[in-house]
Amino acid sequence: MTSATAAALSWNELADAVLNGETIDEATCQRILDCPNEELLGLLQAAYRIRRQHFGNQVQLYYLKNAKSGLCPEDCGYCSQSKISDAPIEKYAWLNEERLLAGARQAADNQAKTYCIVASGRGPTNREVDHVAKVVRRIKDELGLHICCCLGLLKPEQAQTLADAGVDRINHNLNTSREYYDKICTTHTYQDRIDTLKIASEAGMELCSGVIVGMGETDDDLVRVAGELRELNVKSIPINFLTSIEGTPLENTSELSPQKCLKALCLFRFANPTTEIRIAGGREVHLRTLQPLGLYPANSVFVSDYLTTKGQTPSEDYQMITDLGFEVVTQGFESAESEAVR
Repeated sequence: MTSATAAALSWNELADAVLNGETIDEATCQRILDCPNEELLGLLQAAYRIRRQHFGNQVQLYYLKNAKSGLCPEDCGYCSQSKISDAPIEKYAWLNEERLLAGARQAADNQAKTYCIVASGRGPTNREVDHVAKVVRRIKDELGLHICCCLGLLKPEQAQTLADAGVDRINHNLNTSREYYDKICTTHTYQDRIDTLKIASEAGMELCSGVIVGMGETDDDLVRVAGELRELNVKSIPINFLTSIEGTPLENTSELSPQKCLKALCLFRFANPTTEIRIAGGREVHLRTLQPLGLYPANSVFVSDYLTTKGQTPSEDYQMITDLGFEVVTQGFESAESEAVR
């Protein structure tokens, strides 16, 4: 699809092209982000057609557990847990096996299909990896949950230990483009993150990697990272919207409107049509009353709280999903091609 051709297409015609297997180029990605607000409902309807083709009206729920909070040597400017943050957060070393298992039971009670074990820090020690592996085996045996781990930079042998224990997926967000990365972090590189994703993939685990929108990046940065995630063949893309946390370098950064957030979700749906798109941190803050519209391009949300910030209650999420006429995934983790629009 050439830029000139794409520019002449309506949003529905663009969705037709994507559904027919065409890949949108950077100029078309920019056009989505530039969508006039008066055309936003049309863009959302077109994005929903792509979402429904691959995921039906299902919504997949994820539940986060902060297994180790704060105490991090990295300097990520957006993060309340980094070494340069003065945010008043709870700080603690690794939770024990029973507390991590209790978190998994809470995930199941909240109807989440995926339990996310997240730890602050540059990367885990071998002993910490063994700790995670042990509890993952128990979770698999007792609850059968889909497991995603976010533990920082991984070594090949660590990734293999996690895969052998039953970890299904590794999360390691790119967060922004390669070109903008050193503006938000200097203690590790964008390539370090790419390398960890490749190590996880080589160990046989699925990849989860996403972005944080609203850190001062340009539209070009969003377009580039959307393409990078497509090239990496990630299975899940969490789209975070920056929560400006007091005590972090980005505490006074607030440049997002609900409309901008919805356009970003549409960008990632058009650029990654068969990938799970999750509305992640900051949705309550930035989408506000337009949250339900986010589930037209996206097909997944975190339920309950985030790492160091509060989310809305699970009951509010269930009500939102029900009011849309959508349903929470209760079995399996496959796409819903069988419910495609005919």
